[in-house]
Amino acid sequence: MGSELELDRCRRLVVPELVSRSARRDPEAPALAFEDEVRSFGELEQRANRVAGALAARGVGPGQNVAIEMRNCIEFVEAFLGIQKLGACAVPVNFRLSPQEVGYVLADSQAVAVLGDGELAGTPWEEALAAASPELPAVEIDDEQIAFLMYTSGTTGRPKGAMLSHQNLVVNTSNWLYEVGARPGDVWLSGLPLFHIGGLNGLLPFLQLGALAVIEPSGGFDPARSIERLARHDVSICFFVPTQWQEICSHPAVASVDAERLRVAMWGASQAPLPTLELLAQTFPAVEIVNAFGQTEMSSNTCFLRGEDAIRKMGSVGKPALGVEVRIVDEAGEDVAPGEVGEIVYRGPTVMQGYFEQPEASAEAFAGGWFHSGDLVREDEEGFIYIVDRMKDMLISGGENVYPAEVERTLVEHPGVAEVAVVGIAHPRWVETPLAVVVRAPGSEVGGEELIELCREKLAGYKKPSAVVFAAELPRNAAGKVLKRALREEHGALFE
Repeated sequence: MGSELELDRCRRLVVPELVSRSARRDPEAPALAFEDEVRSFGELEQRANRVAGALAARGVGPGQNVAIEMRNCIEFVEAFLGIQKLGACAVPVNFRLSPQEVGYVLADSQAVAVLGDGELAGTPWEEALAAASPELPAVEIDDEQIAFLMYTSGTTGRPKGAMLSHQNLVVNTSNWLYEVGARPGDVWLSGLPLFHIGGLNGLLPFLQLGALAVIEPSGGFDPARSIERLARHDVSICFFVPTQWQEICSHPAVASVDAERLRVAMWGASQAPLPTLELLAQTFPAVEIVNAFGQTEMSSNTCFLRGEDAIRKMGSVGKPALGVEVRIVDEAGEDVAPGEVGEIVYRGPTVMQGYFEQPEASAEAFAGGWFHSGDLVREDEEGFIYIVDRMKDMLISGGENVYPAEVERTLVEHPGVAEVAVVGIAHPRWVETPLAVVVRAPGSEVGGEELIELCREKLAGYKKPSAVVFAAELPRNAAGKVLKRALREEHGALFE
């Protein structure tokens, strides 16, 4: 009978091994494409080994945190895998953050090294890899070891580092494969940045399958550029956030995409207005439309709305993913009745290990033995889940609960509204009141009173905005989520 250690070795599966297996099966198969560059699985495996060797030569060891501050590129994936091959933990950093914000993440994560595309780009990166050993350092990596320290978006305050283990990521990859139905021969493309949980996690299923993943360059989104890549690489599964899908489907070049080759069109990261989903369905009538919903702390996918339900349940995020247990509860942790609004809480093997160096925040998140998402939802009679709002976005106006997302859905129905965000601000009579920040559609001259009247007609009186302000654009983070905290700070004194 083998020793306990030997049995553990037989059972474990860590993230870099997903690529190693594909490299052993077919080392010449293309793994990653970026611009005019293609990296095979064999090359990706060897270069990730060298990243591990280069870090080890510089004193980095197992259990330490290594930051990656790079734009989208193949080297980002090499760095991510190489760090994990060493038994260290990768900490992606949003390159769009201010120096102060980057400094906070580096200090809070206790990163011992930073891999960046400024200092180590091009020739220095290649020199570092060439000088490193292609043989992996002799380290034991447990599948419960932290592989990924992913900082939450921080839309409501200081970001926290969610600790995700190898097991978390491997199970999430299996869930994703089952729910989306990806298979060998597929080609993947995503509009998300690689420092985002969905950007990296979207790659892992295809690296495990031995399939090709196309990496979009960083920078301002260009629908024509994305359409060209969809067509050139014969992409079969892709993911874009709702605003990106709106631009893609409205662009005349979208006709060049092979609708027979493209079989799954995914969206997520933020809620989609119904007009956007309708346009997506009209543009690709034979393509499965899949909504992937989740959050960083869940590694990240928790619910999927699969293709067969995409039209009849439009607006829902679907049902819980394989292996994710769900309840919808009130403030006391008791289950709410079907159709009532409550917080969605989770259990399962994709739940994070906790927040890095924040035991109090971790204890709060896991109260009652369930992970508390902070998302307010309702469930229909068939078990489909609909997002109502974030708990922290909900406001209480004159003693009544107001869900900004409900007001936003009403306002965006107006043809003169391109985008809208509703936030709660201080009010001398109601204590808190809804404020709508609106981006007009091109050519629109819609006024604030007209929009308030629309809400008065369709919603309870206490839900209508007390004021409407117009903006050229809404502030967003890199994942496309509106920074409502910034809007509250900018307009919070409107009624003072």
